[in-house]
Amino acid sequence: MRRLVAALAAPLLLACACVAQAQQFPSRPVTIVVPYPPGGLIDLVARALQPFLQTALGVSVLAENHGGAGGNVGAEFVARAAPDGYTLLLANPSLAISPTLYKKLNYRPIEDFAYVGRYGSVANVLVVNPSLPVKTARELVAYAKQNPGRLNYGSPGYGTSPQLSSELFKSMSGTYIVHIPFRGAGPATAALFGGEIEMMIDNIPPQVGNIRAGKVRALAVTSLQRSSALPDVPTMDEIGLKGYEVVAWFGLATRAGTPREIVLRLNAALNSATSDPKLREILESRGSTVVQGTPEDFEGFVKAEIAKFAPVIKRTGVQVE
Repeated sequence: MRRLVAALAAPLLLACACVAQAQQFPSRPVTIVVPYPPGGLIDLVARALQPFLQTALGVSVLAENHGGAGGNVGAEFVARAAPDGYTLLLANPSLAISPTLYKKLNYRPIEDFAYVGRYGSVANVLVVNPSLPVKTARELVAYAKQNPGRLNYGSPGYGTSPQLSSELFKSMSGTYIVHIPFRGAGPATAALFGGEIEMMIDNIPPQVGNIRAGKVRALAVTSLQRSSALPDVPTMDEIGLKGYEVVAWFGLATRAGTPREIVLRLNAALNSATSDPKLREILESRGSTVVQGTPEDFEGFVKAEIAKFAPVIKRTGVQVE
């Protein structure tokens, strides 16, 4: 009889413990795991959020870099953390790209995470060497079709957002343009300046200065809306590639199994932080569009990104061990 009572009481005690845990959250510092080395876009947006999220939660918020394997080291770290909401992942496009790009992945992008919320996105921009005889994206498409294999595009490497942006551009425009991978966006940009490549798609922030200085010509941005940083540059959708959208997005996720009440508390804190005009100004000054929403919105977005990029990656034939 005692065993029966204990067996019946166990689920109730567990439920009570979870409720108590959620009510007390947060009672100690929260850590944001940045899955890339310091200094890049993902690191910058994590550290921009850090003090504002700290105010919203009322406890210290730390940012720790766990770089490696294209963001997978940090993602796996969070996927193995305790499901208590104290370890967060700075979620980014690698969660949508890695399932198809990597032959073996030690975490599952949907099943192993509880998505908290997306809070921003940065569009890419298609730029060309000014010597190329095209003034618009439509002219570029026409030129590429007239000269198949004549144009080269650069990227920071296989499986990166700029490379997949370019492959999607090729697919949707029906053009054949040769891919030249580089070890980072900096070397690719230098090659564009020197005429080694004719075009590339890159994150907007590092290219704004080059565009204004006339070192490159901007033809289209990869978001569905025009960028406030480049208001005169049309979108891919506007130039005829209907529905084209590739953005470098970012948000927060935590370990799957984290109590729903904690996930909602984190989501409310994130939306509160991104409502602060100071944080919005910081993010927008770096070319980011601020986004708010529910955990369900973010999870649905990630699922859609995985579905969008899987065929693009498969088409390139590239896989990483």
